[in-house]
Amino acid sequence: MLTTVQNALARLRNRADQLSFIGPALVRITLGVVFIGTGWGKLNTLPQVTEFFASLHIPAPAFQARLAASTEFFGGILVLVGLGTRLVSLPLAFTMAVAILTAKRADIDGISSLLGFEEWSYLVMFLWLAFAGAGALSLDALVARLRGRQAASAALPKPLLRPHA
Repeated sequence: MLTTVQNALARLRNRADQLSFIGPALVRITLGVVFIGTGWGKLNTLPQVTEFFASLHIPAPAFQARLAASTEFFGGILVLVGLGTRLVSLPLAFTMAVAILTAKRADIDGISSLLGFEEWSYLVMFLWLAFAGAGALSLDALVARLRGRQAASAALPKPLLRPHA
């Protein structure tokens, strides 16, 4: 009986490992689509975003508005396709930290309210992508596979021009 249970658990673990690409892909799709949309919205309403940033006493609000909008839009595109995901997730996470510390600060009345912010969820997901990577269904993985093939072919022994006698 114990062997049967262990075998069933091993099969379940194997199936879960085979489907492990789904988690990062779903997170990337969600974040990518959301941040492409928010970045595009900010890029098309920069005067209003600049005024809002100024009302939050963010230094250099015009520059910061352009920076945040560009980071969200172009970062969202890169996260969506999974290219440079670990790197691009860090400025996006930072953007969410700034949003929490500026726009949401007055609404924080404890850990529960902080953890309930969608910005917090985005921050956590970006940090997860920064640490875990984009997953197998991404351009990052494709680039790694192509580099691996090049490295593997470079490591193969050179064929002999003349066979040994």
